[in-house]
Formats: sequence, C-alpha cells, structure tokens
Amino acid sequence: MRIPLHRSVLTASTLALVLGGTAPASAESSTAPASHTLPANSRFYVDPAGDAAHQAVTDLLHHDFEGARSMAELASWPEAAWFTDGTPAQVESRVRSLVRRAELTRTVPVLVAYNIPLRDCSQYSSGGAQSDAAYRAWIDAFARGLGRSKAVVVLEPDGLANLPSDCGPDSDPTGTLTSGRLADLDHAIDALERQPNSVVYLDAGNSHWRGVGDISRRLIQAGVGRTQGFSLNVSNYLGTDLGTHYGTWVSQCLWFATKGPDWAKGHPDWCAGQYYSPTAPNDGQPGNSVNVDDPATWHWTDEWFQQNVGTPPVPELTHLVVDTSRSGQGAWTPPVGKYDGDPQTWCNAPGRGIGNRPTADTGVPLVDAYLWIKTVGQSDGQCNRSIPGGTIDPEYGVVDPPAGAWWPEQAKALVRNANPALEFNLP
Repeated sequence: MRIPLHRSVLTASTLALVLGGTAPASAESSTAPASHTLPANSRFYVDPAGDAAHQAVTDLLHHDFEGARSMAELASWPEAAWFTDGTPAQVESRVRSLVRRAELTRTVPVLVAYNIPLRDCSQYSSGGAQSDAAYRAWIDAFARGLGRSKAVVVLEPDGLANLPSDCGPDSDPTGTLTSGRLADLDHAIDALERQPNSVVYLDAGNSHWRGVGDISRRLIQAGVGRTQGFSLNVSNYLGTDLGTHYGTWVSQCLWFATKGPDWAKGHPDWCAGQYYSPTAPNDGQPGNSVNVDDPATWHWTDEWFQQNVGTPPVPELTHLVVDTSRSGQGAWTPPVGKYDGDPQTWCNAPGRGIGNRPTADTGVPLVDAYLWIKTVGQSDGQCNRSIPGGTIDPEYGVVDPPAGAWWPEQAKALVRNANPALEFNLP
C-alpha cells in the first residue's frame, strides 16, 4: 500500500534533516525568457513523493534507520518523471501539474515521453499508443501541458534504436510500421519544439547498440536537427565515459553528413563507429583489437574522425545528455560459461551502482547534462537470463518485479554501490 502523501513530504524534507542531511534548495526561476537551451546553472526538480521518499518513511516506521537514511539520500536527488500512457486529456493534465510544481520550487523538471506504438517490440516494457494517430494526439496534448514552462523532455527511449523493422525478420515486411515510427517522432519534435521553453532530446540508445553511422542516420531521419540534441544510456548501466565518447562521435557524424564537406552530405553511413577497425575486426596485433565496451581500444575510430571530419565548428555540433542513474560501476560482465544463452546484461544487472550526480554543469562541452532518467530502484522486468522455461532470476534467486515496479532491494544495492558514494543533495 502506498504511504500517504503527507508522509512522503516528510521524507523529502524533515526526514532528511533528522537523518543528517538537508532539503533540496530552490534555484533560479524556471520561467526564463523563451529558450530551448539548458543553462549550466539549471537545477532539476525533486519529487517529494517519489518511490525512494515512500521507502524512506516505510523503513523509518520499521526502525530500519540505515535503510531510511539511504532512501532519504536517494530521495533528495532529482529523477525524471515518466509518462507512458493515458488519454490526451490525462497526459496534458499530468504534465501541466508537474511543470507547475517545479515552477513553485524554481527548478527544471525532466520528463520522459514513452508511449510510441509497438514500444519495446512488445517485450518487457510493451505498451504504447494503439495507432500513429492516437500517438500524435497524445504527444500534442503532452506538449500543451508544458505550456511556457522550462522543461527537459527525453523523447521515446529506444524508439529509434529499436525500430519496428528491428523487432524480427517478419516484424515489418513492407516497412510501413518503421516509416510510421519515424513520422511519429518527427511529429512529436514539431509539437514539443513549438513550446517556447522546451529542451528536447531524442533518444539514441547506447554505445553497445547501434553503430555511430546507423544511429546518426536514424536521428537525421527523425528530425534531430530541430531539437537540442539526443540522449544516451537511458535505463542502461554503461560507464559515463563510454556515453560521452560515443556521443561525441555521433555528434560529429551528424555534422559530417549534414553540414560537412559536400562529398559527405547524406552519408552518415560512412562514419566509423565503436565496432570499427581498418582491418576489421582487427589485425591481431597487441592493442589493435576492438572492444565495444573499452574506449581504450577505440583509437581506430578516433583516427578516422580526425582524418575525415577534423574539428567541426563547436556551435554547429549537436548536444546530448547521458543517463547516469546506474552507471557508477559500469556494465555487468557475467562469469564466463555461466549462461548458455543471452545473459540479459541490460536487465536488472547485479552489483551495479548509481553514477554521476544529476547536473547541467558537466564540464564536457557537448554534454548538456548528466541526468537520472531511469528511476533508481525500478525493475527492468522479469529477467530469466534466457534459461528455457525459467521464471526465477538466477542472479537474485527470486522472480524479478515487472518492468517499472519499485524494487527496494535493488534501490538499496544501487545506493550502496554508488560511485562516487551517495550523499544528501545539499544546497
């Protein structure tokens, strides 16, 4: 049963003080003059009634003071709010309510629009609008809810990296569904960008998924040039260094294929990527083997960009944000030989931790913000590590909660393993 709202508010403010922290501070006004940029001094909205806030109260009532403190620490940090369903009228009302609450604290909310038709190839996070027309009505209402408020919008995680044509050999034989997906995203960008203070990032998957040229082509097709940029690593565990390195290549590839030399126009597919070696897969010499998860082996691609792209004008490069909610320990590597099938390294990976704190002052020119886009402590789904007929996750010895469900044990593990160690969000 959910803890009443007044107890949640206690968690996020008074409880933080009781346990040795402090409540999040207010910041600059979120209703600045119209701008689609995200200033480095932006502060993000903290929901006083989030999952961690409820858990802190529950732990306190059960005299679990260590758990209460860790959950109060987590509750003091900003996380994104996900919008995944509802009628147009419902989503408009919910979005408007959130941005108005954020304005009262003079902070910027982060919203995730996640309702694209055929979402997640009908797998763990299946759902979405029932048709292209229904989605467009829904995202139009989402945009209206933003009004003039300053807000960051992460648009459709995995929507480009996992197109309908990627769902299986017979999933989209005519290409109609994929064309509809791209048109839906294009429409969503127009709707969101009409709002004077929206800051929109079209999701681009992660560095262990689509090659640089492939995802760049998809971003161009969907209209990324009309947004502030793209998002990476949403709900994943990959280290922040991989996201920023890969994201820089994607940004340079977008420039190369749209604003670069005439011979490159329209050819993002020519860009080298994280799987690239001029003697692919490698020439067998020490240090020349390419490992998609090790940036130290990505020198071939760095060299390709230096030789073919050079140094593009910084103002012409597309920016990005990176989800660092679970990146503190990097990706999970299962023990060799433990699993015969897919170990589902993306799904409730054990031993992971929270990463870089949410901030718009990253120190990386192209990275507008590190954000906690995935809600820390919410399950990825009921993982079975591809064991035939299995329902129990062998890494935890239990049936994992459904995708999006709060999992206190995982939340506390992510806090314990945070890198750097988690503390209260101080003014």
